[in-house]
Amino acid sequence: MYHSCILVDTGTNPDQPRPGRRWLHNLYRVHQRICMAFPTDARRALDGAFLHPFRPEDFAAGQVKVARRSEAGFLFRVDPLPMGRAMILVQSAVAPDWDYAFHNARHLLAADPLVREHDPHLVAGQRCCFRLRANAVRRLPSPEPNRDGPRVPVPADRLVAWLQRRASGFELEGDPALTPGYVYMNKTGRPGDGLRLRSVRFDGFLTVTDSEALSRTLAAGIGPGKAFGFGLLSIAPV
Repeated sequence: MYHSCILVDTGTNPDQPRPGRRWLHNLYRVHQRICMAFPTDARRALDGAFLHPFRPEDFAAGQVKVARRSEAGFLFRVDPLPMGRAMILVQSAVAPDWDYAFHNARHLLAADPLVREHDPHLVAGQRCCFRLRANAVRRLPSPEPNRDGPRVPVPADRLVAWLQRRASGFELEGDPALTPGYVYMNKTGRPGDGLRLRSVRFDGFLTVTDSEALSRTLAAGIGPGKAFGFGLLSIAPV
């Protein structure tokens, strides 16, 4: 897998244009830009300078709308930094081409993206700190047969239990810190067409119980909403 770190230019002067901040406000556009880092061979050959309009079929073939695993798919998360700054972490099965993705959008970046190959070398009993931003929801029973019920946010007092049920390959060490919030997405850009999704950030410690299972969890992510910045589990040994 590959890990990328993208430092966004959020701007510090409210009287000046701050396109990076506006970009982060709509997670649909963030996901779209990340897809641009995975152009098809045909797109790269025919439009090496990225001059033609974005077409979904030209990007991220086999990387979106697929089960995320070590061979396919990507996950991302927007992390706030001190002084109003922000960073996007991207985990991808294949190497991204950020030069291509941001060829026509350098104004969104505060620095060149950093990319490194990632192999956590997990062992059972290992203790790690972790961070996860999740769309913690549950399904209500459907009043109609053969149809899924609506998703509703998990109550605050059940959030840790929600994560514990999805802890494949690891155990939580105590209760993690919880930071609730919302993320926003709008596919059309028209006012009133947006959707606000419940978000909770988990920060804490875990113990590896099964290294192979945890590796699969890291690749697959946790919970729904992965196209909107949810599900990326980040760990670091302590």
